[in-house]
Amino acid sequence: MSNATCMDCPPTAAAAAEAPPGTSNWAGIASLTLGVFGLVTAEFLPASLLTAMSADLGVSDGAAGQAVTATAVVGAVAALSLPVLTGRLNRRTVMLALTFLLVISNAMAATTSSLTVLLASRVLLGVALGGFWSMVAALALRLVPEQVFARAMSVVFTGVSVATVCAAPIGAYMGKLWGWRSAFVAAGVVSLVTLLVQIFAIPSLPARDKPNLRVLGELLGRVNVRVALFAVLLLVSGHFAGFTYIRPLMEGVTHLSVSAISGILLAYGIAGFFGNFVGAFIAERSERHAIVFGGALIAAVGFALWLASASSVVTAAAITLWGFAFAALPVGFQAWIVRAAPDHAEGAGGLLVAAFQVAIASGAVGGGLLVDRVGALGAPGFCAIALTLGTLLVILFGPRPLRAA
Repeated sequence: MSNATCMDCPPTAAAAAEAPPGTSNWAGIASLTLGVFGLVTAEFLPASLLTAMSADLGVSDGAAGQAVTATAVVGAVAALSLPVLTGRLNRRTVMLALTFLLVISNAMAATTSSLTVLLASRVLLGVALGGFWSMVAALALRLVPEQVFARAMSVVFTGVSVATVCAAPIGAYMGKLWGWRSAFVAAGVVSLVTLLVQIFAIPSLPARDKPNLRVLGELLGRVNVRVALFAVLLLVSGHFAGFTYIRPLMEGVTHLSVSAISGILLAYGIAGFFGNFVGAFIAERSERHAIVFGGALIAAVGFALWLASASSVVTAAAITLWGFAFAALPVGFQAWIVRAAPDHAEGAGGLLVAAFQVAIASGAVGGGLLVDRVGALGAPGFCAIALTLGTLLVILFGPRPLRAA
């Protein structure tokens, strides 16, 4: 685009330049990793602080859990709409605006005195989350040469792994020491640092291709894409129905202390960190096997918690295994959706993000209804059934290897 608008004007001289062919802007990649870390941390904090949040705001655990729903619903819409609505804007400007929304969201959550303001803060988080995930791969591809793109994305996804390890246990620990708001204050500091780093590290990235909504409709007409998205809805909604309400189960059924809960959540995160590598190893050979592996293990965990969560040993072991198993699902689904639509990988990726967010929302709603009506055991029950159905769907209709024997 030769004629730039004001929004497309180059950044200050302090900012980096877009990577010329054959060179890499690893500082920009690192700033995207920070963004992933901040977004995933903010997204996962309610799971470790739910009972404290609900008690302080004077609402039920199920109502407070809708903070997860609000983020997911808005994230799904943002993932599909923001690339289109911001199609003419400099991508650096868009990314900085999304990170600024993350800063505001954390500030609102840390200072709120009502569920309404908390939900509003999570709406802003959903906009930032959906917009970021829909654009991050395209941005990374402009910061590094194509031959090291996979390596760059592995660095970006490190932010997810670290946030998974840190967010829940540290959030629970800080909530115990200084109150649940302190965790959002810390998340706000991280997001502010991320914004400052991105100002200097992300170069001017003028808009290139104007997104086309017709592509999304064409992709939804493909059977293999629809099957993948339906599998996401079953497996991911089941996961989040259980995980969002895991603290009420550990407190009300297993009767664990806050310190024990923090330790188990830490084990969940560490197991997930290693599960990323195992999931990637399996997915390189068969994305179907990676998804079946993760789905079957989580289904088994759900049934174990449903039947024997009164045992602290069973609960600790099951939740740790849960973290390990779930890490295989995003890797497997990413490989599946790209193979299902190699000609429109970016559009298919947007649909995948939207499906994940819808699944998170439906899981939080379904789990919340069950927790409020039948108690904390309702969430792992929902999880076990949904994961079983989703795993069977992938076994029957999932992708098959195309390699020659």
